[in-house]
Amino acid sequence: MNFLAHFHLAWPDEGLVVGGLEGDYVKGQLRGALPAQLEKGIKLHRAVDAFTDAHPLILQLRGELPRGLRRYAGIIIDLCFDHYLSLHWERFSSMPLADFNTDVYRILAAHEPALSNGARGMASRLIEYDVLNRYREWDTVPATAARIGQRFKRHNPFLDLDAELGPARQALERTFLNFYPRLESFCRDAISRL
Repeated sequence: MNFLAHFHLAWPDEGLVVGGLEGDYVKGQLRGALPAQLEKGIKLHRAVDAFTDAHPLILQLRGELPRGLRRYAGIIIDLCFDHYLSLHWERFSSMPLADFNTDVYRILAAHEPALSNGARGMASRLIEYDVLNRYREWDTVPATAARIGQRFKRHNPFLDLDAELGPARQALERTFLNFYPRLESFCRDAISRL
């Protein structure tokens, strides 16, 4: 899952929401040095990623991606699932997407001083470029993937992502719609156990 999904799955607890971002930046064991709800949010982020990566629907989806992209399936699926979450938002939330995103930006800005350097920079970019609202547009997916691919040493595998995904986009959307309610259920249980 990418940012929008992590924030949605953590909603409405601010600590869990911030942990949904920090989960990409805080590594190693959590030893109580961070606020309890933030650590809980990081644990939830990790649990979401582990559940998603090991789920049979996701494993099957990886095999449906074009062969040259399978190595990068995790990145592609994360970005596409945020797109499909925003497209089908009304199925998963009674709160309008724009209002939700505004609240997330407010939470991230309020917690900015406590964020790690990486999370602080990402929060700033999310807010400045209104990334969460842009996920509704498909063009955001290949553009974001291309920026991620610039970090790779050899070549950028995402330069022609739009064309390469082609018919796999239907499988991505179908799998998202089937998988996401299961992930929501998993998260409700996980939050009660964290």
